[in-house]
Amino acid sequence: MTVLRPFRGLRPPPDVAPHLIAPPYDTVSEAEARAIAGPNPRSFLHVTRPEVDLDPGSDAHSEAAYRKARQNFDSFRERGWLVEEKSPAYYLYAQTWQGRTQTGLMALCRVDAYDKGEIKRHELTRPDKELDRVMHIEALDAQTGLVFLAYRDRKELKDAVAAAKGGRRIWQTTTSDGVVHALSIIDDPKLIETIAWAFQGEPTVYVADGHHRSAAASRVNANRKGAGSSGWFLAGLFPDSQLRVLAYNRIVKDLRGHDPAAFRQALEQSFDVAPAVSPEPERRGVVTMYLDHAWWSLTPKRGIVPDHPVRSLDAQVLQDRVLEPLLGITDPRTDTRIEFAGGIRGAKYLSDAVDEGRAAVAFHLFPTGMDQLFAVADANELMPPKSTWFEPKLRGGVLVHKIA
Repeated sequence: MTVLRPFRGLRPPPDVAPHLIAPPYDTVSEAEARAIAGPNPRSFLHVTRPEVDLDPGSDAHSEAAYRKARQNFDSFRERGWLVEEKSPAYYLYAQTWQGRTQTGLMALCRVDAYDKGEIKRHELTRPDKELDRVMHIEALDAQTGLVFLAYRDRKELKDAVAAAKGGRRIWQTTTSDGVVHALSIIDDPKLIETIAWAFQGEPTVYVADGHHRSAAASRVNANRKGAGSSGWFLAGLFPDSQLRVLAYNRIVKDLRGHDPAAFRQALEQSFDVAPAVSPEPERRGVVTMYLDHAWWSLTPKRGIVPDHPVRSLDAQVLQDRVLEPLLGITDPRTDTRIEFAGGIRGAKYLSDAVDEGRAAVAFHLFPTGMDQLFAVADANELMPPKSTWFEPKLRGGVLVHKIA
């Protein structure tokens, strides 16, 4: 399986961490990144979104942007905002939100385990986004983004991580979204060995979030032919029992020539359509729809949902029976008529989009289960785009891995 390795992480000191850790680079717009980083010179967005320090409208993927990222990264180190561990260690990154805590083991994972499929993926990557992360890693000689990995919870792993929770707490802080973040260090040689052996027996782990970061690490390693520590990538490994997956919803701008009544009638070929009891689906297999100022429940008719790990997913049934045949959205990755909304935004975000005239219809899905994610990955299949929204997100700047 995935051989783990402790490493000398770059991390913020306790007094800097509350100001430095930032939302992941790909979850905020440029305007949001500027609003966060502008008044805060220590925000890690200056490293992951360096365009915030360039003129508005500058190309975020230009050589100038990557040079600025390196300049800011070097400055953070020179100012002591990122310090390097004296000896290799593992770390525990705990996040508590709405009464739930997820605790991940921060370690390096072998790139060739990813290349061989021992670290399984379930999504395609976009070439432009993958190249952006390659260029960012190459510019910094470092990996700044955690790859979010999940594993099936079992006693041996649970015991190993539980033992590691006695490690030294480095810092704890609460971010503006109400998430409590805490980082602990595991530098006891016996604990390090115990953890390594426990995970050595785990046959498979899964990319939950971070497909572009893991793919970029693979490309950088190939470019560098394993030089330095490019053969390893920075990851957080979390047990599936602790993870919370929210819905990933769809908003469509128009009905492709249908009026609302005709669209509902067309839906009845594949679904039982009825007024919804709640804006959110009550169970897996049901999708709710906001149309013409009302919520509707769409339940597939008998025989509509096939026995297949991908085609049985609510998101794929919606794509196969509604988005493509009725609304003409053949490629949801590139079609500008569809917007994807993470479940963190809530059902009101969907209804507001329609009521305010920014869209014609919105669909609320039931969250994809970790069992479904594992089943798709184990079958070497791919999930529909935007199938999972994990919350809380792993913050940028918690740890950095130097590869030079």
